[in-house]
Amino acid sequence: MRQHVLTTPRRARGRLGTWALLGALSAAALTGCATAEDLRGDASTGWLPHAVTENGERITSLWIGAWIAALAVGALVIGLIVWCAAAYRRKKDDNELPVQLRYNIPIEILYTVVPIFMVVVLFAYTARDEAVLLDTSKEPDLTVNVVGKQWSWDFNYVEDDVHEVGTQAILTGEPGAEETIPTMYLPVNERVEFVLTARDVIHSFWVPAFLQKMDMIPGRVNRFQVTPTQEGTFRGKCAELCGAYHSQMLFNVKVVPRAEYEAHVADLRAAGQSGLLNNDLNREDLMDDQLRNETVDGGN
Repeated sequence: MRQHVLTTPRRARGRLGTWALLGALSAAALTGCATAEDLRGDASTGWLPHAVTENGERITSLWIGAWIAALAVGALVIGLIVWCAAAYRRKKDDNELPVQLRYNIPIEILYTVVPIFMVVVLFAYTARDEAVLLDTSKEPDLTVNVVGKQWSWDFNYVEDDVHEVGTQAILTGEPGAEETIPTMYLPVNERVEFVLTARDVIHSFWVPAFLQKMDMIPGRVNRFQVTPTQEGTFRGKCAELCGAYHSQMLFNVKVVPRAEYEAHVADLRAAGQSGLLNNDLNREDLMDDQLRNETVDGGN
């Protein structure tokens, strides 16, 4: 009976720990937002995606520098452990306990000061780069108000006074599914300021190839600037679990020459999408607006 009383709580704690671990792993898998294609890279980028913006190159340098420092510290620590294990191993005929020291002031100072110094250096480099990445003092060539909503995106091209209404991606695996994903157009080699807002719950604006993301919080305006340096189509997604169809909250970013960007703006204007969408619109308002546009297009 005594053995049963002692072992049952241990087994219960073991089962609880197992279930907690499984729950954590499941949550990580279910809320993961990145695919292998989004995160492809190589040793030259520290296996980050290849940067397609000026800011991305700075982020890659910080990432690689941090890893080099971490690997150097890890190698030093492992080396010291191996050396101590070899140099101070128990001798064959040694049956006495080693001298018991209560403290060693120089060593304690060393392993207090060195980690603090490492943290300060890493913090300094991070703060330096963060200040640059979040600097919006420069005049942008283009401002895009990106509005997150369950479960899609709206794009207001502020200077051009046109907008684009996104609808939830319908990923059936059939040809043409890509056309249901809203696409943002940006001119290459021009500074873009993203003004990020949300209509309902917290979302997160993330283009993996930009190596930057930022939360979109209802009632708050966040912003950052990038300069795309490479033409192409890049995937974007919401990086904050925001509801049942979070995984389908997708968009594309198409970086194109200025002439192609202006042609897209002209197409939006011709489709009756002039003006900017009000950030106070709710889901029903947007659906009504979309139905009106579809009716007009069908009548034409």
